[in-house]
Amino acid sequence: MESVLANAGLGVSPREFLTFVEDAVRKLAPPRPDPAAHLSVGEREALAEVGLDLSHRGETEIDHRARAVAQQAVLHDSALTVPQAAAALGIDTSRVRHRIAEGRLAGWKDQRGWRLPAWQFTTHGVLPGLDVVLASVPADQPALVVAAFMSTVQEDLQVGPANAAPRDWLLAGGDPARVARLAARLGEPV
Repeated sequence: MESVLANAGLGVSPREFLTFVEDAVRKLAPPRPDPAAHLSVGEREALAEVGLDLSHRGETEIDHRARAVAQQAVLHDSALTVPQAAAALGIDTSRVRHRIAEGRLAGWKDQRGWRLPAWQFTTHGVLPGLDVVLASVPADQPALVVAAFMSTVQEDLQVGPANAAPRDWLLAGGDPARVARLAARLGEPV
């Protein structure tokens, strides 16, 4: 596990990483959640009619929450603290907090203070057009959703002949308004 964490560029020991994973697991639903528990009878019937299986996960089926737990742990471990972000940007820690409050940097607060996802930083500062994109992200979208969006290839964005993730599009000088339009739809049904 040490080599996997090192190859991924995560500066954390296996024990610390597993602590993050354990914390993320505790925050999830019960170990054997009932997929239909929060649905009305009508909703369950409608979903069953279109072929959705609302039964409990079988013992041999993969628990898809595991991927979310791993992603959350990586997001948390790779995030910068306010002092780290300030050093990376060459500004005072109070300016970092102001940028968070103004919506010009994304972050969340945990027991140890603000954490700022690494995807929004470059070797030269912040991702170009970040403020435009963040202004369009619906307020109810968690950091993990935004991080996944920014790193997932989108059909509407191309760099050269290939589709690109929003982060790569912005790094290549793409128009942030195009990413903002996509980001504004986060959380909408597909």
